[in-house]
Amino acid sequence: MRQSVAPSRISHAASLASQATSVVAMSRLHEKKKEFEAVAALERASALFLKRIEGLADDCEVMADAGQVHGQVLEQWPAMFRSLSLFLNSREQHLADPNDDTLPLTGERLVRVPLDELQADASKQP
Repeated sequence: MRQSVAPSRISHAASLASQATSVVAMSRLHEKKKEFEAVAALERASALFLKRIEGLADDCEVMADAGQVHGQVLEQWPAMFRSLSLFLNSREQHLADPNDDTLPLTGERLVRVPLDELQADASKQP
């Protein structure tokens, strides 16, 4: 009697089905790997973009602080011109009439005060 080939056909069909499933699973795994790599690349690009934006924000803060300092300096110019004008007017009056002793020149000079040194000395004192 001849042996039946039905059991081998079933196992062969099961083998083909498992191979097809394996190929589908490998294809799906490959797609998921590509998707993961794309997400990882997006995450790296986002981190780099965030770092650049934070750098820009820091630069903007520095520029804003510099703008405030410039504003404070510009705010002082009218007082400086007023002081110079007073000094020049008193000097012109004194030069116009050197015999007039009613115009005291003492205390009417511009003096540069070394603020950095004074502040450094003040910070050293307890």
